[in-house]
Amino acid sequence: MRAVIQRVTSASVTADGVLTGEIGKGLMILFGAAEGDTLKECERLAEKISKLRIFEDENGKTNLSINDIGGDALVVSQFTLLADCHKGNRPSFIKAGPPDSANVLYGSFCGMLGEMIGGKVARGVFGADMKVSLVNDGPFTIVLDCIDGNIL
Repeated sequence: MRAVIQRVTSASVTADGVLTGEIGKGLMILFGAAEGDTLKECERLAEKISKLRIFEDENGKTNLSINDIGGDALVVSQFTLLADCHKGNRPSFIKAGPPDSANVLYGSFCGMLGEMIGGKVARGVFGADMKVSLVNDGPFTIVLDCIDGNIL
């Protein structure tokens, strides 16, 4: 499982021209489920993200979590995070989870994250062609991998 986390001042996603999710200050999370991922990885990743201290305190130090600032999260599924580009020039997506199970994991991750943070969790539409807009604050971007329940 892989997540790209961006600290944002605002973010939104549209699918087929319809706004499906929008947040103010918080986290924009791109989520990709890999072949073999389970609810264990979802829970561990949601727990880690909910506790990440990447927001600035009154002294300008990154000491605050999304809960500390009362922020929201926008989670967008993105299987292309699992692209394998080591061979040739065309990415292979064989490491991405099958759509049915990846969709279940995406929904589970969003639900778990929602239980762990005080703010709302907005979503994209799994498998849809989406347009994502965001204002990256910093910029501040972190990539997390969760394999066998371990954060890498």
